[in-house]
Amino acid sequence: MLRHNESMASHCSLRAGGLAQDFFMPDNTQALINFLKSNVRPLLFIGLGSNLLIRDQGFNGVIVKLTQLKSVEINQSCIVAQAGVTLAKLSRFAQENNLHGAEFLSAIPGTVGGALAMNAGAFGAEFWQFVKCVHTVNTSGESFQRQPSEFEINYRNINAVNADEYFIAAVLEFNLTASDQNIQQLLQKRNDSQPMGLPSCGSVFKNPTGHYAAELIEKSDLKGICIGGACVSNKHANFIINQNKASATDIESLILHIQQTVKSKFNINLETELKII
Repeated sequence: MLRHNESMASHCSLRAGGLAQDFFMPDNTQALINFLKSNVRPLLFIGLGSNLLIRDQGFNGVIVKLTQLKSVEINQSCIVAQAGVTLAKLSRFAQENNLHGAEFLSAIPGTVGGALAMNAGAFGAEFWQFVKCVHTVNTSGESFQRQPSEFEINYRNINAVNADEYFIAAVLEFNLTASDQNIQQLLQKRNDSQPMGLPSCGSVFKNPTGHYAAELIEKSDLKGICIGGACVSNKHANFIINQNKASATDIESLILHIQQTVKSKFNINLETELKII
């Protein structure tokens, strides 16, 4: 399915963002490969858009949304999950098959593709510690199987040795001998500590070494502050919520204000976890 001038506010959890000149949602891997073989436009791959902000000027190229690639299955005690599988679904699937270690994923909004791209994590666990290998496709439509050793894996960031490749699936080994966390307790902890029911993107900033971003923002007296329709959550200071039809510019301006204030008060640079395009 190829559409033109698609509003990205409909595809990002912040419910803000400009237009994608072209927007493609493949039904399966082969449809994606066929499209890439004939495409010459700039590309941006997305999942649920839960860690993404497209600037109001939009994206002059093709945004490829992979949420229809949602197959998940067991293969020799490993889980093979396509990029569009939600992390909540993956966590439930692992639990149903008595595979332990995926419980933390239940509390992360996003997909397997996004979790691979940013090494998503919560409650002391990170996605790539369970990755056995990944399947990728390049801009020419060629597919590959890659090992974790072919990536530089960091806190909330992945650098690939091979440029211009995109994640389409992962082979995951959830091999803990017993469940280390309770899914219902994790969800309750998330609901108690994070703003639910309002558009947001999860944590906006990475935690600087030795510090918590939320604590730095709160100590800078920024809780509840707004620019336009974008506000720092009163419940969790590392969340920005779209409270009143915020533009992408409102959100980015608030991010910059937070960074400048924390830098001035603590001489600490806050780096965004949110990807701004």
